[in-house]
Amino acid sequence: MRFDTLREIVVGMLAEANKLQHLGVNYMIKRSTLSDANNRRSSLFFRDIYNQLYKQYKHLLSDSQLTETQRQLYIIDSTTITLFSNILKGAGRNPKHGKKKGGIKAHCVIKYDEWAQHFVNFTSAATHDIGTLKNLHLPEGSFIAMDRAYIDYSELERLTQEHVFYVTKMKKNLTFHTLESTMLITPDAQVEMSTRKVQFTKGDVTHTARMIQYWHKDGSYATLLTNNFDLSEQEFIAIYDDRWQIEVLFKQLKQNFPLKYFYGESVNAIESQVWVCLIANLLLTVVKRKVKHHWAFSNLVTAVRQVLIYYVDIFSFLENPERTWERINAERCETDTGQLVLQF
Repeated sequence: MRFDTLREIVVGMLAEANKLQHLGVNYMIKRSTLSDANNRRSSLFFRDIYNQLYKQYKHLLSDSQLTETQRQLYIIDSTTITLFSNILKGAGRNPKHGKKKGGIKAHCVIKYDEWAQHFVNFTSAATHDIGTLKNLHLPEGSFIAMDRAYIDYSELERLTQEHVFYVTKMKKNLTFHTLESTMLITPDAQVEMSTRKVQFTKGDVTHTARMIQYWHKDGSYATLLTNNFDLSEQEFIAIYDDRWQIEVLFKQLKQNFPLKYFYGESVNAIESQVWVCLIANLLLTVVKRKVKHHWAFSNLVTAVRQVLIYYVDIFSFLENPERTWERINAERCETDTGQLVLQF
């Protein structure tokens, strides 16, 4: 069951008053209490809980079946959560009718092999993404996949100096100088792929990179930019395609957790609710990894939401959700004589 307001949460707790003792709740929580907590309890409290849980369970999140490059791959991107009031500055043009709504932008960095946020930062929707990259420092030898919004020559050069390899899609309006160039030609004399060693210059910053341009079967093409000169072109294409994982994670969060309606209108209340959703997503991801029974994530969220208030061994239930129903049917078959019984 999903509650969209604080009043609905309070009513739901009243309906389940006999089952709240195992949660340590020994008094009836009022709507004003929840509202005050939204304003007074810092969202950093929930951030610290998330970071502590992430450190505790990250060994369960890692997938050992991936390649060495995939285990070293980080992905950076942002997603905007639209608000119904102009609390945080919105992005984009003003609509023709009415005011532009506010929005909070979640800047996230994930590890490809973990399916959970490694780093999260909140800003207004109008804040440019490059600010997050400036504050990001990754282990030496790691890879980071990002879209073209993060292209900044000084930051790309900083990553190179720190021995971090980036893979991004190139902007169309960039000016560069070609140092070397090679092309892959098909048997019918068509260019399938080209690789260039290029140099970008802006002010005092000079950055040398590798530009990979490849054509799709429909005739369209894409151009990737990287500072790694060792891996093959196909490996870089695969790394950039892996960037889509963070988009799937954003979709998973928005579809399964309450991010359409917020329980408070302050920046602190909104950030707290997003952090709580991230905590829930992390814990359910851990549960999904520990359970052998195959669950689609949305079905797992629904199942946990239904049984959370009851005294149920959650792992036992998720491993064999049909067990109780099978037991009831077995008992029914034992007592069933096959004769019609009339009661008066």
